[in-house]
Amino acid sequence: MSDTVNTTLRKNALGVGAIVFLVLAAVAPLTGMVVVASLAIALGNGGGTPFAFFAVAVVLLLFAIGYGKMSSELVNAGGFYAFVVKGLGRPAGLAAGFIAMLGYNFFVVGTIGTSGFFMKIVIADKTGLDMPWLFWGLASIAVCYLMALRGVDFSSKILGVSLVLETSILVIFDVAVLFKDGYSFSAFSADSITSGSLSIGLLLAATGFLGFEATSLFSEEAKNPLKTVPRATYVAITLIGVILGVTTLAVVSATGVAQAQDTAIAHLPTGDLVFSLADTYIGGFLTDVMNWLLLVSLFAAMLAFHNSSSRYIFSLGRARILPQVLSKTGPSGAPYVASTVQAAFAVAVAVAFAVAGADPILTVVPSMLGFGTLAILVLQALAALSIVVHFRRKNDPRIGSTLVAPALGFIGLCFAVVLAFKHFEIVAGSDSKAVNSLPWLLVAALVGGIGYAVYLRSSRPSVYDALSSDLERFDDHLATDAATGR
Repeated sequence: MSDTVNTTLRKNALGVGAIVFLVLAAVAPLTGMVVVASLAIALGNGGGTPFAFFAVAVVLLLFAIGYGKMSSELVNAGGFYAFVVKGLGRPAGLAAGFIAMLGYNFFVVGTIGTSGFFMKIVIADKTGLDMPWLFWGLASIAVCYLMALRGVDFSSKILGVSLVLETSILVIFDVAVLFKDGYSFSAFSADSITSGSLSIGLLLAATGFLGFEATSLFSEEAKNPLKTVPRATYVAITLIGVILGVTTLAVVSATGVAQAQDTAIAHLPTGDLVFSLADTYIGGFLTDVMNWLLLVSLFAAMLAFHNSSSRYIFSLGRARILPQVLSKTGPSGAPYVASTVQAAFAVAVAVAFAVAGADPILTVVPSMLGFGTLAILVLQALAALSIVVHFRRKNDPRIGSTLVAPALGFIGLCFAVVLAFKHFEIVAGSDSKAVNSLPWLLVAALVGGIGYAVYLRSSRPSVYDALSSDLERFDDHLATDAATGR
């Protein structure tokens, strides 16, 4: 029996379009409109919310310029964990890896709650089949797990179909509002932009983009990753900004810019702002279709976050920070052990919530997605700082793209992180003391990561050294490919 264990992800499986599908599916545009945009209008700056989405897109595109330059030098399934190791060193990178793993794993648990809750409501309403939310949530994660084992290219095809369908229904709504009433560009007036709470509007708008950073996670599986990953990042951020920004403009135009916040607040208890407007503008049949596509959107987000989470687990296993068995891959190139562990964790936490009698939409979703949101914002800010430090250390002459743009992105992301800490009860949608104490897990991950790095350096130096050598191995590999024209 051979002792050789396959720990290689499938090469050349993903092009720009496939990675964009994987990333946008995590963003889930329809879910973003139904949940995030509605909350941003109600709790943020009301009729001025379209500005918030476009402003966040600009900040993230500035960050993406430096991100693209870093991605052109580094290919690793560790994503932002690898970026931070490269820029800020191994202790900070290890802390970032723990933060990323926590955030993405919590996201998957949250998607079990959202999928289970909305499937229960929609399926019971449309078919009469009334099952507990946990049944639908567990069914979703089971199908998601089986799809993930088929390989990332298979996932990208499924997610691509989902993305086209959910985006199409939003475009139909946007066009209907445009032709029936037109768009009200008073949404971009100073009075509208500063109405309500602009800071909360910006914070909630930023949550609508979470998931774009996963482009680097698939770099080892990308075709010509040095070019594919940066391009996919630019495309993903731009599309998210356009889809959410324009559709939010359509929503506030349909309600009336001045009345948008009051209307959104009135619909908060039922969460049906977008559906109520869709019924008026595109009719009952297409609104029913939108309901079903919401379920597809939620499942697509679960699959995308599961793929991202499993790759962080895989990467930490390959670096021997976690048990090395987690780095095993199957014939399809999927990290099947990491996927299994991730799915098992998500199921265990979801079942624990259900046994405790927790309400999925009031407890499971806000606590898990709220913490995941904060974790990913911190991770993005660390990555932005890493990019600046890395290129300054190299004395890179490209000041605009490797210093100015990523530094501005870092400042914007730090602002978002501060807002997320300050208004965590809004991000998490809960005033529970237990839920609002979750940010302390980030402190534990930071301290634990740095402390573990100190332990590794003194007691397991080979593992500590591998935190960097794992990255450099792929740099050298790509340099060889580039030199030979492959």
